[in-house]
Amino acid sequence: MTWWGRVKGVLLIVVSVAAAAGCFLAFTSWMSAQTGRYEDYRAARACPEREATRAWEDCLRTVAFTVTDVEFRTTGRRGKQQATVVGTPFWDRVVDLGSPDPLLRELREGDRVTGTIWRGDIMALAKGDLRQNTPEEPRDEPEIPAIAGTLAGLLAVLTFAFGAIRLAGSPRLREYAAWRPYGRRLLVAVLVAGFGGGMLFTWLGLPWWLTPPGIVAVTGCAAALIYGWDAEERARARLS
Repeated sequence: MTWWGRVKGVLLIVVSVAAAAGCFLAFTSWMSAQTGRYEDYRAARACPEREATRAWEDCLRTVAFTVTDVEFRTTGRRGKQQATVVGTPFWDRVVDLGSPDPLLRELREGDRVTGTIWRGDIMALAKGDLRQNTPEEPRDEPEIPAIAGTLAGLLAVLTFAFGAIRLAGSPRLREYAAWRPYGRRLLVAVLVAGFGGGMLFTWLGLPWWLTPPGIVAVTGCAAALIYGWDAEERARARLS
């Protein structure tokens, strides 16, 4: 093996360690923080009926805003769906609502709206019967860190296996750890199974804990097809 081949193997091992760390953090710190924040928000009570003395409060406060500007644009590379609200001692700002509906499209300059404040952030704006949550509002969405963590874990396994084979595998095994065609195909399979499969499982409303094994199963089937298809191609080539 050339020195460059060994360097590639070492680099792949380093990447696998970083990906494994990302996987661990996604399933522990990220998921725990997201779940904990959501539970804290659900358990939060209304603030005492007195004027706020600070921006950060661990309770729900309803305040009145005046809209000074509204902008929503869904075309172009970066759309804008935001409203500028003022009239409070601490929370005047440009609020990104993420979507023009159901409230933003109905707002006009000078409108009065109410905002729900929690821990210094605007959770939602409301006008009459219309209410729109902001991206700051905690959501019970463990699927996102689960998808990211599973992707990182699969990348860790893939890069470690390819790196180890490059460093210590036999010449025959190294053929199966080449970037072309196997590495490239497997990387595409991991990404498609992770993003596509993960989003499909989420859309179907399956429990989040089914997402990681589902992604792994789809990736495993794809890997079997990739290597199995190549074996058939080689067998036909030998017979011809």
